[in-house]
Amino acid sequence: MLLASIGSAALLLGVLLARLLGATSVPLETGTWLPQPRALPEFHLKDLTGADFDLNSLRGHPTLLFFGFTNCPDACPTTLATLTQVQRAAPLPGSQVVFITIDPERDSAASLQVYLGAFSGSFIGARGDAAALAPLLRTLGAIAVREHLPDGSYTMDHSATLYLLDARGRLVAVFSPPFSAPKLAADLHRVAAAAHL
Repeated sequence: MLLASIGSAALLLGVLLARLLGATSVPLETGTWLPQPRALPEFHLKDLTGADFDLNSLRGHPTLLFFGFTNCPDACPTTLATLTQVQRAAPLPGSQVVFITIDPERDSAASLQVYLGAFSGSFIGARGDAAALAPLLRTLGAIAVREHLPDGSYTMDHSATLYLLDARGRLVAVFSPPFSAPKLAADLHRVAAAAHL
C-alpha cells in the first residue's frame, strides 16, 4: 500500500514536472521557440484607419507579425500569400496577422489597405515613421535599410522573419524563410495544442 502511494505520488510529481518543463518549449519544425518570452517595448504607430496601434493592440490574441513594404518584389508578397494559406487552415485559433510597413514614405494607409486586401481582408496593417518603428525593430533584431538604386529611386533591404507573439504581446517564436504553408500551419497547430498562447 505504501509502495503504491509512493508510486502514485511519484507519477503525479512527474506529470506536474513535465507540464512545467513543457511550458517552456514547443518543438517547431520551421521555427525557433524562445526559452523565455521576450517583452516588446512600448511603441506608437497608426493602423490603416488612423487609430493608435501600440502594444495594447497586440494583446488579447496570438499574433503573426511581419515587417515589409508594398513595393517589395519577392519576400513580402510571397510571405503574405503563405500567411493567407496558413490562416485558411486556422491552425492557431484567434490569431491575427499584422503587417508593419518599413516604407511609410510610399506606403500610405490607403495603398496598404489595397495591398493587404489583395491577400486577405483580415490582415491588419500599421505604419509609423522611422523613429516610431525603431524600438520594435531594435528589440526584434529586424533590419530595415533604405538602399538607393542607380535610377535615383530606392528599395528597402529588410528582414523577412516572421515573429510569433503570445496573447500578452510577447515574442515567443521566430520563423525564418523560406516559408512553407503546410509546415508553418503544422507548427502553429503544435503551439495551439501546447496551449502556450
